[in-house]
Amino acid sequence: MLTEEERREIEGEMAHYPTKQAVCIDAMKIVQRHRGWVSDDALQDISGLLGIPATDLDSVATFYNLIFRRPVGRHVIYVCDSVSCWIMGADCQLRHLRERLGVSPGETTPDGRFTLLPIVCLGACEQAPVMMVDDDLHTELEPARIDQLLQNYR
Repeated sequence: MLTEEERREIEGEMAHYPTKQAVCIDAMKIVQRHRGWVSDDALQDISGLLGIPATDLDSVATFYNLIFRRPVGRHVIYVCDSVSCWIMGADCQLRHLRERLGVSPGETTPDGRFTLLPIVCLGACEQAPVMMVDDDLHTELEPARIDQLLQNYR
């Protein structure tokens, strides 16, 4: 069941869109911000509020790679795997993260602290290689800097 706060935020977003269907991504992002991910039950609740079939919402959620349909860690690390980052050594940075965290892309550390995810592009090609932790962009990465950055996320 959607909380009152979630419902209020979603209804507030509806005022900015011409149709209820147009608010579906924002609605899922609101729920995800509160819960960390969008469960099947939450999808059903959003469906009821917006009048959109849950299957349609699921199609949007699985296409949009920033909506999580299963639990993730407290912090999500997005590692850019675009051509620019790859040329600048992103594969080395990813290998370092895998070793440091003990997980492969798509997995969450056993302590639930980090989830490691590849992402197609973070739009900072001139500062490659890059990664984003939650909403924080980190550029011109090297292993020692990655280790230092990760200490900031508890």
